[in-house]
Amino acid sequence: MYDRDEPRCLLSHPGFTHHNLSTPRSSVTGLGCFTCGGKYTVVYLDSIQYYCTTCGVEFHIGCHKRPRRITHPYHLQHPLTLFYRDPETGTISNVIPYAKHFIRYQESDISDQESDTCDEVKSEFVDIVPTKSDIIFHKCTWCGQDFKGVWFYRCLICSFCLDLPCATTLPPLTIANPKGHHHSLLFLPRPLLVPCDVCGLVDALEPSYACFQCNYMAHQSCIDLPRVIKITRHPHRLHYIPYRSPLSSLCRICYKKVDVKYGQYSCDREGCVYVAHSKCATHDTVWDKKELEWEPEESEDDEEDTAPFKNLGDGIIDHFCHEHPLNLKKHDGVRDAEKQCEACVFPIVSPQFYQCEGCNYSLHEVCAGLPRKLDHALHNHTLFLDPSPLNNYQFMFCSACFRASTGFRYICSEKSCQRGEGFSLDVRCVLVPECYTHKSHDDDDHPVFISTITSSEDCKGCKKRCSGSHLHCTVCEFALCYPCATIPHEIYYRFHKHHLLTLSYGESMDDNNNVYWCELCEKQLDQREWLYTCNECCITVHLGCVFGSSYSMKPGSVFQQIGGNVKVISNSSNTRLFCHECNHRCSGSIYYEGYLWKSKWSYNDCSPEAIVFCSLECKEPGMKTPFFGHRSRIISC
Repeated sequence: MYDRDEPRCLLSHPGFTHHNLSTPRSSVTGLGCFTCGGKYTVVYLDSIQYYCTTCGVEFHIGCHKRPRRITHPYHLQHPLTLFYRDPETGTISNVIPYAKHFIRYQESDISDQESDTCDEVKSEFVDIVPTKSDIIFHKCTWCGQDFKGVWFYRCLICSFCLDLPCATTLPPLTIANPKGHHHSLLFLPRPLLVPCDVCGLVDALEPSYACFQCNYMAHQSCIDLPRVIKITRHPHRLHYIPYRSPLSSLCRICYKKVDVKYGQYSCDREGCVYVAHSKCATHDTVWDKKELEWEPEESEDDEEDTAPFKNLGDGIIDHFCHEHPLNLKKHDGVRDAEKQCEACVFPIVSPQFYQCEGCNYSLHEVCAGLPRKLDHALHNHTLFLDPSPLNNYQFMFCSACFRASTGFRYICSEKSCQRGEGFSLDVRCVLVPECYTHKSHDDDDHPVFISTITSSEDCKGCKKRCSGSHLHCTVCEFALCYPCATIPHEIYYRFHKHHLLTLSYGESMDDNNNVYWCELCEKQLDQREWLYTCNECCITVHLGCVFGSSYSMKPGSVFQQIGGNVKVISNSSNTRLFCHECNHRCSGSIYYEGYLWKSKWSYNDCSPEAIVFCSLECKEPGMKTPFFGHRSRIISC
């Protein structure tokens, strides 16, 4: 009986019941592979062979999916034959050669007699065609890419070549009722070298279709684009339109000009001029793959209330994240200097903030107004605010800046999310505007926008490659990664309480080429790098000395990790502990105490079971090694 989940024999007639292949474990095919003609496998892992009991033929693994000869839509005029190309000599053959270097991986499976006759069988090539300068056998004729494997299809008449990825693409010759056009579309057996009428891009690698009656041409993936979609970058639904009235507008996703001659998505609300390229609006990181053409639109009155607090009057609010009322109070530079916001974990330096009178709970005024439900450009699903403390260290990292944080976070609750379980954004990354002018790039007056596509540009701040979500300039190639984009322009520094430190973006600070030194580590500063400075007090500090390795971890937080439990402790006393891992003193604003699972919990002092770490980098390897009876060393500063 034919099983659809099992491999099918290539000789099965399409008009009759198909039959499956069996899988005997052997590296030698007695009859020879029906596709390539070889008896031995090329790769060591290809030890499973397929055999059809009905037809009496055998296949190598992989060869059972590749017919020896095909007729392909990319080259309908001639059949294509499967060829092997020797990567060392460039020689090609339509039968795999029994060369010795192919069976050296299988010496354990081949008898000594067969191995000794390899050189004799080596001459049994069939249809050998040497590489010639006027015939190209190392590139695919359709896509123009170099062959990545040793197998390809070739026309024996006109030397047309197809690599395996292109050969496995079988576009239909006719699309009778396309969604995006009112006539049937015919397949173009040539790469489309003109802009697609739907996306406006030139992509020779993708199959294309045409309506010659309308002079309409489109990529296969653009034919059935959704008519109505909803993206998190805009509050309204977007509708696809084949062209637009001649208005000068920019795509609100990539911030490049939208050509009115090609398809695009736009908002049909009165007074709303939001528009986006069709490829930008339907990108995997922008659209959630849900088509809403026949879905009723949610009423704004029926939407869930996203307000985070209730106003009780006289500057008092009832916030959903805290059990006590919060009072709006003015900031006292001395008394409130050590307070940290529970949401973003940054020091509170704003003129006003919310504070609980009954406990040490504080929120920035901006952080207190964060909505409980949010559509953000960094994710294609709706995010929900989660203020509950995290106990698992694995889920404490932001998906944009990759920093561990004990503050509030926005999480995705969509089970089918392609970004995987545990997607979250910390408050600092959420508060970055979608398009604005960054102070490190304000000389050119070019705004930067949020891009979720991996860039090949280096970050202006840290000089590292922008490997994920980042900020990109709308005009030039300026780029900022999220760890650098979320560095505050002004910050409170615990060793410099008189003034706020201001971020310098690597510009020359003095025309006399003076040498500057870090106020904390007393090492020389590179003025080309970002650093903090106070011009009134003439001090400069490294970014790393201000933030340390764990600036977003609030003292008093407790979390679990493989190997034990960890507590974040403020390093504000007159003593400095030695880190167990690096044997240096803990000089940052916080340090960590690791507790083994079998140890007793004791937060009042440094118990004999506690293991002290200066940073997250030292904590990682330290907590994976069992340390029993270790006593922390304390010295006076």
